[in-house]
Amino acid sequence: MPTVLRQSGYRLYFYSHEPNEPPHVHADKGGASAKVWLDDPAIARNFGFNARELAALFDIVRDNRESLLKAWHGYFGSQDG
Repeated sequence: MPTVLRQSGYRLYFYSHEPNEPPHVHADKGGASAKVWLDDPAIARNFGFNARELAALFDIVRDNRESLLKAWHGYFGSQDG
């Protein structure tokens, strides 16, 4: 489970067994967790974040999208990145 970014208390990471899904990151903070698509940034799943926390997470993903996609393609060996 490689961590690719830590910012504002959020830990963004990949699960190493999900290469057949579209690019995405998982994010944890406190006891909450979410999954965020990267190609067309959107919250895929949310477990416990309130609206303000999701907005902050979405801003982090949007602001770092290029480097997160590069990390995804580098980790999973995709030719698309």
